[in-house]
Amino acid sequence: MIRGVKIASIPVGNQDVSLKFYTEALGFKVVTDQPMGDGQRWIELKIPGADTQLALFTPPGHEARIGGFQPMTFWCDDVMATYKQLKAKGVEFRQEPKTEPWGIMTVFKDPDGNQFVLSSR
Repeated sequence: MIRGVKIASIPVGNQDVSLKFYTEALGFKVVTDQPMGDGQRWIELKIPGADTQLALFTPPGHEARIGGFQPMTFWCDDVMATYKQLKAKGVEFRQEPKTEPWGIMTVFKDPDGNQFVLSSR
């Protein structure tokens, strides 16, 4: 039976810019960075302490996925503290953290304009 999600893909326009953002601003670690045809690379990242990995890769013909709201939510122990830390590193947020019936959340953007929810667990 299915046991989890191994890799979630984030569509990006410039892999170098995205790699710098996800490693330096968000603190993700590189698992692999290798050529993958047509001038792209297969870049896998790991979130420290998490099992799921992320790929900074856009399949040919899927460029329209870049820059929109992404169906992926990141969680952290303290949304307000993480918001302040990331904002100090230049991460752009669409809104300040707010309390919802299910927890605290905010939305941030990556350099391509991809938007992700950041919430409490």
